[in-house]
Amino acid sequence: QVHLVESGGGTVQAGDSLRLSCAASGPTVRNYAMAWFRQVPGKEREFVAAISWSGIAPIYADSVKDRFAVSRDNAKNIVYLQMNNMMSEDTALYYCAAMTTQYAAPSMETNDYHYWGQGTQVTVSS
Repeated sequence: QVHLVESGGGTVQAGDSLRLSCAASGPTVRNYAMAWFRQVPGKEREFVAAISWSGIAPIYADSVKDRFAVSRDNAKNIVYLQMNNMMSEDTALYYCAAMTTQYAAPSMETNDYHYWGQGTQVTVSS
């Protein structure tokens, strides 16, 4: 069983930066691709960024490319989402997610991720 806990959310001004963390626990969790998704009320959960088990070749949604960076520290079992030059459109509940197929390539699809955290709220005021 994989357990994910997000932290680092808060309220920032447009143009500011924020770093989210996702602490993962469970056997072999470091072998899974992990991702960040976000959701606003009344809308579907949308993909933000994902990273492979090895940390190479991350993928991003077009809306955050060049502003956000995903990384992981497998020694600590933590995945990060560095968010820069934030905009009001980034306001959402941010979720961390983990696949369960070891060494699989990261995906943008919600259904490919089977473990989810409880979410951390990010609010960007303009």
